[in-house]
Amino acid sequence: MTTEWDAGRLDSDLSEVGFDTLAVRAGQRRGPEAEHGEALFLTSSYVFRSAADAAACFAGEAKGNVYSRYMNPTVRTFEERMAALESAEQAVATSSGMAAILAMVMSLCSAGDHILVSRSVFGATVSLFDKYFKRFGVEFDYVELADLNAWKSACKPNTKLFFVESPSNPLAELVDIRGLSEVAHAQGALLAVDNCFCTPALQKPLELGADIIIHSATKYIDGQGRCLGGVVAGRREHMQEVVGFLRTAGPTLSPFNAWVFLKGLETLRLRMQAHCASAQTLAEWLEQQEGVEHVYYAGLPSHPQHELAKRQQKAFGAVLSFEVAGGREAAWRFIDATRLLSITANLGDSKSTITHPATTTHGRLTPETRATAGIRDNLIRIAVGLEEVEDLQADLMRGLVALRA
Repeated sequence: MTTEWDAGRLDSDLSEVGFDTLAVRAGQRRGPEAEHGEALFLTSSYVFRSAADAAACFAGEAKGNVYSRYMNPTVRTFEERMAALESAEQAVATSSGMAAILAMVMSLCSAGDHILVSRSVFGATVSLFDKYFKRFGVEFDYVELADLNAWKSACKPNTKLFFVESPSNPLAELVDIRGLSEVAHAQGALLAVDNCFCTPALQKPLELGADIIIHSATKYIDGQGRCLGGVVAGRREHMQEVVGFLRTAGPTLSPFNAWVFLKGLETLRLRMQAHCASAQTLAEWLEQQEGVEHVYYAGLPSHPQHELAKRQQKAFGAVLSFEVAGGREAAWRFIDATRLLSITANLGDSKSTITHPATTTHGRLTPETRATAGIRDNLIRIAVGLEEVEDLQADLMRGLVALRA
C-alpha cells in the first residue's frame, strides 16, 4: 500500500494527448492502493464521516458519493472517458442503449413538445416513440434521413429535438450532420445523433455541430458482446437533467458493466480499423456476386452518400446489408447455409453476425412501416467481426451456393 498518497503523481497527465491515449487512461483516479488498472467498486452505498457530512453530500453542498443508482466511481471513470473521446462536457451512462434514448427524451422533453425522428431509426426506437412516448403527450414525426429540406418543412413551432442515426441500421444511410445541425439550431431545437455504428473512433458528431450523442455501449464500446449499457453525452447543462432522471428513475449502468466497457475502450480504434477493413473487402466482393441484387455500404462508390461518408467519417463502419434474389425464402436459405457466422441480431462483436432484419430487429414494425424504411424481405445484414476475411468469404459463399440450388 502507498502510504504517501500523492494523487497528482499517481494519476496520468492527459493534457494535449491523442485519442488512443484518452481511450486507455482518461477518467481514472487512483486511490491509496495505487492500483494500475481501474478499480471495480461493487457497492450500492457509501459511508460518511458524520451526519453533517452525509447531509452535505445528499444536498449537493459537498463532493462525495451518495448512492450507486446515480454515482459510482467505476461508472464515473467510464463516463469521463466517453466524454473525453466524444469531445463532450459530460457523459451519463445508462443500463442500455434504449435506456439512453429514454433518459434523453424524458429529461429534455415534455408533453406538448415535438420531436423529429429519422425514418430509418432502429426498430425498437420506433416502438419506443410509437407505443410509449406518444402516451405521455410527446408529439413526433418521421423524416427521410438525408433530405435536409424535408427536415426544414417538418419543423413546427414546438419542435424541440431532432434525433437521427447516422449511419443508419441496417441500410447505412447518412445525413450531413453539420447541415442538419444548422437546420435544428435555426429552429431552436437540439440535434441528437446516435453514434453507435461509428463510435468516436470514426466520427465526432459534436464537432460537426450536434448537441447530444447517444450510444449503445453494448455494441463496439464493449466489442465482445458481453454486457448491456448505454451513454448520453453532450453539454453539461443538458447532461445534468439526464443525471436527475437517473437519480429518480434508475435506468442505471452496473459498475461491473462499466468496468468491462473501460477494457473495451482501450482497443476501440484498433478494433474499428480491423472491422472496417474486412467490411470493405466483403462489401466489394458481395457486389460482384451472382444472386446479390444490391449491397448497402457507404464505403462503396455505388453508395449515394459515399462522398459524404468520406467527409464526416474516418472510415465506413463494420455493418453492411445486401439484398438477394428470391425474397424472404431465399434470404432465410442464405442465412441457414452459413456455418461460421452467428445468426443473432446483435452487432459490434468480435464474432461476425448475420440476421434477417425484416423478421428480427424490425419484425415488430408493420409491413407498411418496414417498406417505408426500406427494410425488404430479401434484405440480409452482416455485422463484420474480427475473423479472417477469407474465412468469412468462404462462409458467405455457402449462402450464395444455397441461393442457386
